[in-house]
Amino acid sequence: MARTPGQAARRDPDWEGVRLHVVSGKGGTGKTTVAAALALALAAEGHRTLLIEVEGRQGIAELFGIAALPYEERRIASVTPAQLGLPAQDGANAGGEVHALAIDTEQALLEYLDMFYKLGRAGKALQKVGFVDFATTIAPGVRDVLLTGKACEAARRKGPDGRRRYDAVVMDAPPTGRITRFLNVNSEVAGLARIGPIHSQAQAVMRVLKSAETAVHLVTLLEEMPVQETVDGFAELREAGLPVGGVLVNMVRPPVLDAAAVAAVDGDHREEVALALGEAGLGGRSRKPETVRATVEPLLDPLLEQAREHAERVELERARRADLQQLKLPTYELPLLGEGVDLGGLYRLAGELKRQGAA
Repeated sequence: MARTPGQAARRDPDWEGVRLHVVSGKGGTGKTTVAAALALALAAEGHRTLLIEVEGRQGIAELFGIAALPYEERRIASVTPAQLGLPAQDGANAGGEVHALAIDTEQALLEYLDMFYKLGRAGKALQKVGFVDFATTIAPGVRDVLLTGKACEAARRKGPDGRRRYDAVVMDAPPTGRITRFLNVNSEVAGLARIGPIHSQAQAVMRVLKSAETAVHLVTLLEEMPVQETVDGFAELREAGLPVGGVLVNMVRPPVLDAAAVAAVDGDHREEVALALGEAGLGGRSRKPETVRATVEPLLDPLLEQAREHAERVELERARRADLQQLKLPTYELPLLGEGVDLGGLYRLAGELKRQGAA
């Protein structure tokens, strides 16, 4: 059942117990925007979330209007229920925090080598001679282990007080077309190492990724190609034994015409539209029928054509919704923000996700 934008009632969260939210989607669906909004929604009411970027595009920094992120965790935003347009639950108004990390593969590999092989300065020497690029190029599975491993470590990390450092971790992951391969690190490194630290690291990562603490959400649009890629993506995730999450439908446009108007749009309504335009005063001050008609006549064809195009889009979107409903997964709809997604828009989307139960 899809949750739609602007629902007044607030739902209980659908993902209690999930600490690692992996967000993927076809290119152009706005997955980075949705991942950032989800991180904000999860942080409201006094929680701390970590938003991780793995593709090196600095999309998080651009969204939040900050300088490029270094390879370190840092706080980038605070959020309260009020900022999301929501009342606090149980009278709690405590604000939460969003931290962010842009993972640098080179730095992550050097960190890994130092951790397991105690290379120290030798690791810096390897960096200078280009070993890091060489290693991650000939063995891309190693790169994926490093990226997913960093997210899994953050999701389970505890502070000195024994409590989890982050209440939730959100990963802005690679596109749907390669998300299963990216997450299925066991098969990726099987041919590289059957024993040793890399193998052990891959096994530890898979224990987290295949646990109930992880959910893989896919972002889509109500268009044929993104929806088909989403359907295929969930099928691949299920086949690999990875935990599927929800469907995040982005950039949903509100219907301008109601169901009756959509059904009637193919009929001959030229005279009715002309009469309605005249009654609305678009014929000017003149009351003469011929003058009114002459004034509204140039408007009729463009208006009727727009109505037909809108009705066609509504029908196509209805068909795509039916395809997504076949997945039988929690589905959330985020509105198209006509003015673009600035920081205020990001908080608005976060409020929608919170209201619909995604966080």
